[in-house]
Amino acid sequence: MKFYYSVNWFKTLYFNFKKFPFSVARKLPVMFYGKVRFQSIKGEIIINGPVKRGLIGFGQQFETSTRYKGIAEIFLEGKLVFNGPMHMGKDVSVYIGKEAYCEFGYMACLGSDVKLVCMDKIVLGDWAGIGYQSQLVDTNSHPMINTETGEYYPMTGPIFIGNHNAVSNRVSIMPNTRTPDHCVIASNSVCNKDYTTLGSNVLIGGVPAKLIKNNYARDWDSEKAALERFKTKW
Repeated sequence: MKFYYSVNWFKTLYFNFKKFPFSVARKLPVMFYGKVRFQSIKGEIIINGPVKRGLIGFGQQFETSTRYKGIAEIFLEGKLVFNGPMHMGKDVSVYIGKEAYCEFGYMACLGSDVKLVCMDKIVLGDWAGIGYQSQLVDTNSHPMINTETGEYYPMTGPIFIGNHNAVSNRVSIMPNTRTPDHCVIASNSVCNKDYTTLGSNVLIGGVPAKLIKNNYARDWDSEKAALERFKTKW
């Protein structure tokens, strides 16, 4: 009953019946928990694969903290794609600009207080988990210029997070970041380039992030069943 009453039924019903055909909406694939503000939900949502209740959870309680600020919000005017179950913690802010593309893989996850700003393209692979208070931002937000040549630097750059990535807390993932499969990113790091040349099973970290250790990976196989039971409430 506690879980049932944690659902924001008004926002859940409004969102699903606003964004999906009736045959999909009645299954309530997207569930909202707690307070959330819809700045805009004009964009497109695609769910690949079987649709069921609670497939996508926004504002779920799955971390140690039991209190939250109630500042979760969504701005969606581009395209948002889900390739299976996906879950977001408390106080998450998602901004997907017009003509931008954001994709979440199977069991991808955004921890509490994560900020995602997508003005170009952000793709998270299967089982890619972003730790609390991290940010994924694919834009500089302001025009930057080379003061000698007068040339403008690109304002945006795509972000690709590989499969089975474990991103620790307070990590900044900036434009043009690419990570390999089975990558762990240390806390308080700044990622801003292509790390796929490092190969898989690596630990990276620092400001900016660099290779710290090879042959290092989260043991996903020992956790997958428990994570699916815990986060897929319905």
